[in-house]
Amino acid sequence: MKDETKRYGDEAYEIVNYAAKTVGSRLPGSDGEKKYADYMGEKLREIGIEPKQEEFFVSPRSSIGGLSYAGCVGVILSGLTYIALQITSLWIGMALASVCAVIWLVFSCFFYKTWFDMFFHREISQNTYGELVPEDGKYDYTIILSGHTDTSWTWRHSEHAHKYKDDNPAMGLIATYAKVGFGAICFFFMCLVSIFMAVVYTGDLCHATWAQNIIDSTAFNNFRIVMHFVPILTAIGSMFVVMWGDPNERNASRGAMDNATGCALSYEVIKYFKEHPDKLPKGCRIVDLNVGSEEAGLRGSMAFADAHKHDDLTKNAWNINIDSVADEEYFEVVIKDDWQGCRFDTDMEKMFKDTFKEMGIESKTNGCIHNPVGGCDSTPMTKAGIKSVTFAAQNPMLTYYYHTWHDMPERFSAETVGQGFDVVLSVIDKIAAFQEEKGFNGPQKK
Repeated sequence: MKDETKRYGDEAYEIVNYAAKTVGSRLPGSDGEKKYADYMGEKLREIGIEPKQEEFFVSPRSSIGGLSYAGCVGVILSGLTYIALQITSLWIGMALASVCAVIWLVFSCFFYKTWFDMFFHREISQNTYGELVPEDGKYDYTIILSGHTDTSWTWRHSEHAHKYKDDNPAMGLIATYAKVGFGAICFFFMCLVSIFMAVVYTGDLCHATWAQNIIDSTAFNNFRIVMHFVPILTAIGSMFVVMWGDPNERNASRGAMDNATGCALSYEVIKYFKEHPDKLPKGCRIVDLNVGSEEAGLRGSMAFADAHKHDDLTKNAWNINIDSVADEEYFEVVIKDDWQGCRFDTDMEKMFKDTFKEMGIESKTNGCIHNPVGGCDSTPMTKAGIKSVTFAAQNPMLTYYYHTWHDMPERFSAETVGQGFDVVLSVIDKIAAFQEEKGFNGPQKK
C-alpha cells in the first residue's frame, strides 16, 4: 500500500467492518441490504455527491438462492419411487415434475434467466450510485466502479469445512465438493429415471412394441428390483442439496470480503478523485455503483444495464467490477463467466495483469481466473456493450468463509484492501491512456 493512499485503504476497511458487524447479513431484497445501500448513499452525500437510487423487483429464491428446492424435488422423487413401482402411471407425473425442475435449475440457477421469477416470492431491491464529473462538466467516457451490496445465504457444506481450517484444510474442501457432487448426481439420476420410466410406460399404454420389449426384458426387471434400494441413497444425496443453503437470515453471510470490500473500494476511489480533482483523467466521468441482489442471479446489474441502455451511462463506458478483495495471495482478474459463456474485455485484462506485474504482486492463480462459481456483475455489463472485467483477491475454491457467516473482517487485513485500492487507481490511469490513444472500442474478446 502506498503511503499517500494508505488512509483510503484504512477507511475502506472501516466501511467493511461497519457492513459486517453493524449491518450484518444483507440478503437480496432484505432490510439489511437496503440499510447498507442507504449507508453507502449517505457516504456519497458526505463528499458532496448526490446519490441516486433505482428500485427493482427481485425474487431472491428464484435463482441460485433456491438450489435447496432442487434437493426437495430429489427427496420427493425418491420417496414416490416406491409407489410408482406399483402404480406405474405415477411415473408420468414424476417425469413432468423432473422436466420442470431441470429446466428451472439450468436456466434460472445456472444461466440466470428471469423466466421463473414470477413464480417466487418477490422483494424490492435497489441500485445506488453517484457520479463525479470533471469540473468543466465535460466528459467523453465513463468509468463505472461497481460492487454488490448484498450477501449470500450461508452455504452449510462450506461452513462445515471450518473445523478443518487449521489442521487439514484440504479435507474440508474434499468433504464440501464430495457432498455437493454426490447430491447433484442423486438429483439428476432421479430426474432421468423418472423421465425414462414415464417414456417406457407411456409407450406401453400406446401398445408400442419397443416399450413392451423393454418391459419384458430381464434387464428392466432387474432394474426395477434395484430401484427398491437406490432411492434410499438418492434421498440421502438429495438431502445434501436441501441442506446447501441455510434459509435463516440471521445465519447468512456477513459479507466482509464478499462484497463489502467491493463497495468500500469503489467509494474510496471516487472519494479520492473528489478530493484530488487534478488526478481525475481528462474527459472522464467516474461512477460509484452499489449493485443490489447480485447473489440472486445478477438481478441488480441486469436492472442497471436495462434502465440505462438508452442513455450515456452505458455509452463509451468501462466497468471495473470489484468483487471480494481480501486474500493477499490471490490477486486476480476474472476474465470469463463460463456458466453463461461470456468473455470479458481483453484490453482490461491486460491492464490488470500489467498492474500486478508493475506492483510486484504474485498470485497463486497467476493473476487470472474464470469465474469459479456462478456469475458476476461483469456479465450483464459486457452484454450491454460496456468494457468490463471483475477484479478480485479471493481464493477461488469453496473455502469455509466463502458464502458463510465466517466471512468477517478479522480474517484479512486493511493492507490487502489498501493494495486493492492502489491496483484500481493504476488501472484507471491505464484506461485514461488507452482512451487518449485509441478511444473507446467496445468489449474485446480476443
